[in-house]
Amino acid sequence: MPPIINAQKLSKRYGLAPLFEDISFTVAEGERIGLIGPNGSGKSTLLEILVGRVKPDKGEVAIRKGAKLSFVEQISQFPPESTCRSVIESALQRSGVSEQDLSFRAEEALSRAGFIDFETHAAALSGGWRKRLAVVEGLVQDPDILLLDEPTNHLDLAGIKWLEELLERPAFACVVVSHDRYFLENVANDMVELDRVYREGFLRVKGTYSHFLEAKEAYLHAQGNRQEALENRVHTEIEWLRRGPKARTTKSKSRIDKAHKMIGELADLNARTRTPTAKIDFSASNRQTKQLVVLDEVSYSVGGRTLFRDIDFIVTSGMRIGLVGPNGSGKTTLLRLLRGEFDPSSGTARKADSLRIVYFDQNRELDPNLTLRRALAPDSDSVIYQDRVTHVASWAARFLFSAEDLNRPVGRLSGGERARVLVAQLMLQPADVLLLDEPTNDLDIPTLEILEENLLEYRGALVLITHDRYMLDRVSTVVFGLDGLGNAERFADYSQWDAWQIAQNAAFIAEQKTETKRSPAKTEIPSVLPNTKLTHTESRELASIEKQIAKAEQTLLACRTALEDREIASDASRLQTAFAEMEAAQKTVDNLYQRWSELDRKKN
Repeated sequence: MPPIINAQKLSKRYGLAPLFEDISFTVAEGERIGLIGPNGSGKSTLLEILVGRVKPDKGEVAIRKGAKLSFVEQISQFPPESTCRSVIESALQRSGVSEQDLSFRAEEALSRAGFIDFETHAAALSGGWRKRLAVVEGLVQDPDILLLDEPTNHLDLAGIKWLEELLERPAFACVVVSHDRYFLENVANDMVELDRVYREGFLRVKGTYSHFLEAKEAYLHAQGNRQEALENRVHTEIEWLRRGPKARTTKSKSRIDKAHKMIGELADLNARTRTPTAKIDFSASNRQTKQLVVLDEVSYSVGGRTLFRDIDFIVTSGMRIGLVGPNGSGKTTLLRLLRGEFDPSSGTARKADSLRIVYFDQNRELDPNLTLRRALAPDSDSVIYQDRVTHVASWAARFLFSAEDLNRPVGRLSGGERARVLVAQLMLQPADVLLLDEPTNDLDIPTLEILEENLLEYRGALVLITHDRYMLDRVSTVVFGLDGLGNAERFADYSQWDAWQIAQNAAFIAEQKTETKRSPAKTEIPSVLPNTKLTHTESRELASIEKQIAKAEQTLLACRTALEDREIASDASRLQTAFAEMEAAQKTVDNLYQRWSELDRKKN
């Protein structure tokens, strides 16, 4: 069978510099291709060329006759006023599903993805749930190949695991752009990296991400050896050319031509292997105090719900803490409590005198109309970094920006470039404690590796929230986990927390089932039993109560989903309202289960 996609000699440029040139590859049945590369290498553009949204400057893309493609964009957008149900029904209609099957098929797909309230407006969903909806929209069209652009960026850890399970053994081929290294390891069976360092502009390796890293190291090692040998030979040939050989004989002419060819090859190698990297170095304050923040029996509640309780924890200099937990468990709240934005509901949070805390907020917005120059150096054409004055052009170069970029509006920067600007702003502030809330979004793998190296070398204390499990395992010396039920525990690594979280959820579900079956109160059995037959009204109530419970549970899950919205989490009054609504929904569910238990017991 021919490949689903056959791309030949693709080239694309914006401005003077080409994104890629003469790229050729195929996508066949069963291939799950992980597509990686530095920011600006053209990954998203390549996906858009494959799906037909962008025309290449040169080359062509052949799609197998009758093959269907679905594309999940980096930023998930839906028509105004559309609901989860309407988005999926529209996708099903486009794929030819009959009208009578639309509702059932849409509900089935949404339920499998974890959606409860199908009438929720898509615009009201959190970033993670919008991404889930976009993935479902792509899947229900029964594609032969699914193209995904950074699907893990807005998903939490549970969402990433859900996506991994979908893509582990799919009935379709897929091409996934991602910087999540564990995700690539678990999903991809074929890796492609776009980078000018390779002779053909890309390197493709069959196998997992770890196999790719081994092959890449071997390739670059061989290329380095070739470059070193070529430099030696070119040096010899240049010395010979300086002696002015006469191109009168065939042998001399051939050697001169070969020498010029080697010089050109070496120049190409030098140009390709000259790879700039971001220079990230956080400034610690060299504080001598050992204990920086002490939490003593700290609890925090909002709207009657306890996010976490009785936390005893000491943040010391040099400690690197990975803060994990499901959405709505209170991770960002705990980070802001450490920062001192508000006091705990009970217990005490003590900070060392004159403690300098720097906070990276993943939702921090950059003014799109601001130039890069003013975003990096707001007050002048220089910054003060580690007590030294640095010109803004040199400061920009540390983060891979050229002097020509300084007058570009921030709104025209890519997601990765904006992330680098935020990191640059963060680095100018000496800190005893770094609080980082999802700093990895949109960063490419080389920049992630540099960020990791500098966090490992940072001498102050670090508290890190991230969905990048690789970074979490590599950087953190302690994992502090919240389970979403009010409990908190300390672990050696992420895998320990994951096992604990699964056990906590299983215990909670078992307890809920026990509570449902248990009598609501201990009552003495009367000597004369009343009539235990259900009345007609009670029989009708029992027949409909399961539907009521299902609907109430949908409302409860919708309330829990609302707590994942970062805008709500950052607004104390909205957060309190959201918790109150969730408590009311939980109470309704509990009352319905209790009533169902009473009626069922009376019937039997």
